[in-house]
Amino acid sequence: MPNLYINTTQNIQLFFTPASIGERILAFLADFLIRIAYLILIFFVFGEALSQMYDYKTAIYLLLMLPFFFYSLACETFLDGRTFGKMLLKIKVVKIDGYQSGFLDYFIRWIFSIIDIYLTPIPGILSMVFNKHTRRLGDLAAGTAVISEKSKYNLSHTILMDIQENYQPCFARNQIMLFSDNDIRIVKENLQLAEKNKNGILLQKIADKILSIMNTPNPFITNSQMINTFLKDYNYYTGSHT
Repeated sequence: MPNLYINTTQNIQLFFTPASIGERILAFLADFLIRIAYLILIFFVFGEALSQMYDYKTAIYLLLMLPFFFYSLACETFLDGRTFGKMLLKIKVVKIDGYQSGFLDYFIRWIFSIIDIYLTPIPGILSMVFNKHTRRLGDLAAGTAVISEKSKYNLSHTILMDIQENYQPCFARNQIMLFSDNDIRIVKENLQLAEKNKNGILLQKIADKILSIMNTPNPFITNSQMINTFLKDYNYYTGSHT
């Protein structure tokens, strides 16, 4: 399956593996079972009480049904693009333009789920089959995709850096925090590639991009030193070091 390439707001390109159709269907089934379990619980807990009510029975029934109907919208909004089924399958919703997904994006996906899932699943399945990134109609409308969160990298491909306890950062915190974890991962991967192939041009491009975002001159003799220090500073400020 082709990788999904996303440009971050800092114009750093990230790549992800789209969730497979099988993963998406299994996640949906898991979520559906959770919702059915909720209905069964409501029936056993409130069934007898509701049967004895007349004046407010419909209103209370609709109120209790709200979690069933808004399950996916609420979960994706508060769980960063995940439902419990998606968490089980390690997949999540992301924006393909590099920005953070928001309530409006999840709402559009939820509205379109009525069309491409609940009325008939055929439109949604056909859309995922014929779209190289397995995006259903709701994803196309919202500008989102569902990606796999399964790690395919070893420690050397993560953002972790080994820094000493008495390490003193070079760059200011506000400069370093302009970057996200994904930005740092991409920088580190390209640094390793450039150093392995002795590619000075790539090192220069990486260094220039970092320095332009931070709006600061290069305080080091070599680009490799600057980039390695930049990575260590990020680990220092975020606490993500070994």
